[in-house]
Amino acid sequence: MKTYIECYPCFLKQALSATRRAGGTEEQQLSVLRKTMEILIKLDTGTIPPEIARLVHHAVRKEISSLDPYREAKQMSTGQALALLPDLRRLIDNSPDPMDTAIRLAIAGNIMDLGVMEDFGNLHDTIDRVLEQPFAIDHTTELKRLMETADHLLYLADNTGETVFDRALIERINIPVIYGVKGSPVLNDATEQDAIEAGLQEITTILPNGSDAPGTLLELCSAEFRETFRKAPVVIAKGQGNYESLSDADRKVFCLLQVKCPVIGEDIGAPTGSIICRRSQPC
Repeated sequence: MKTYIECYPCFLKQALSATRRAGGTEEQQLSVLRKTMEILIKLDTGTIPPEIARLVHHAVRKEISSLDPYREAKQMSTGQALALLPDLRRLIDNSPDPMDTAIRLAIAGNIMDLGVMEDFGNLHDTIDRVLEQPFAIDHTTELKRLMETADHLLYLADNTGETVFDRALIERINIPVIYGVKGSPVLNDATEQDAIEAGLQEITTILPNGSDAPGTLLELCSAEFRETFRKAPVVIAKGQGNYESLSDADRKVFCLLQVKCPVIGEDIGAPTGSIICRRSQPC
């Protein structure tokens, strides 16, 4: 996905939020904003949003000497979601279409995105909404069909806490799952430690991608991860960052997300608040 003009103020907002979360002083906050503006000024026009966000969060971590500014918020998110896990399982078990419900719940978890908003609100309300609303883009039939014939699946994580919602879906998938996470912290994206805290090691093989970019920039990922991506017969890619980096990827990639900003909405062709299951290159 290309970078839109409206993305620029969002990067400044992200940088300020991350600095404040890490306890940065007013002087540090101002320094981070200035460095972010310098990054934005020097950008090549073809740079995509995850590449820019990576540079911005490098500047934040360097200024405040924090490897993971979102660590406390991530732990709280995981705790909130784990408290809901029995309810998620019950909703799936009692559903007339358990896989459809599990996919919807995984998408509901995508609201736990601290890169877009400071507070993701009431999770119960989001679950109720996502279970009822129609898909704006619905390639779930194709996804289910591929999962029935594939011998394994690569599942690309997005946010911490959302990991628990992913777990509820993965428990319903009848083939081995490799769970791809960030190689090191960025925003509230899930790392290996975050995935373990959500219990994903019990049902998947957790694979760090070797990168600290939000989304999945394959050229920055490890050789092992790139080979795993290449060999995967089907890929589930969660969230807006993965959509931004993989929206035009191989046809085996299915982006599951909620549209949480109008820029993504314009690019994907759906209004803010929509739920999406989109094959990167549909038939």
